[in-house]
Amino acid sequence: MPTELLKPVETMLRKFKIPLVPRLIRRRRRGKTFGDDQSGVTAVEFALIAPPFFALLLALFEVGLVFFSGSVLENAVNDAARLIRTGQAQQGNFSKSAFASAVCSKLAMFDCGKLVVDVETFQNFSSVGISEPLDADGNLKTNFPFNMGVGGDVVLVRVFYEWKLIAPKLSLMTNMGTGNRLLSTAQVFRNEPF
Repeated sequence: MPTELLKPVETMLRKFKIPLVPRLIRRRRRGKTFGDDQSGVTAVEFALIAPPFFALLLALFEVGLVFFSGSVLENAVNDAARLIRTGQAQQGNFSKSAFASAVCSKLAMFDCGKLVVDVETFQNFSSVGISEPLDADGNLKTNFPFNMGVGGDVVLVRVFYEWKLIAPKLSLMTNMGTGNRLLSTAQVFRNEPF
């Protein structure tokens, strides 16, 4: 039908507020059906993606922090072990706690009370043996010897630290029975003659 013929009917229907085309058909023509509605899609997508994304960010942060802390511990033990190698610790009559304090003076973000020190002497490098630092339950042993030796001795210096993880339940980095991470470093050297 030509549109001119429908004009009087359309005006009359509008006058009495009768819709010319049913609402559902009108919406469909405008492309606003339920399936085409895009409002809220971003919020739903974010809700699906956010938990794994933030878990990945937390894991990356934790891995970086653990490896950075291990590197800091290694450098501190390297500096403190030099005191034994050169005989300064022996001449100063260092005790186990004094050596731990020498290590701890180089550590900023560590609780010095958690450092465990193991210093042993051996006849030669081939006889150096490394004992397991954890007991059967996965807890750190604390009864390690402290023997700095004399000039020419082969010395093994090990330092352990129980690092508390940010999210131990989510982390695959736990290696202790307590759910923490054991940071350890070792130095093997021959004492200089002194």
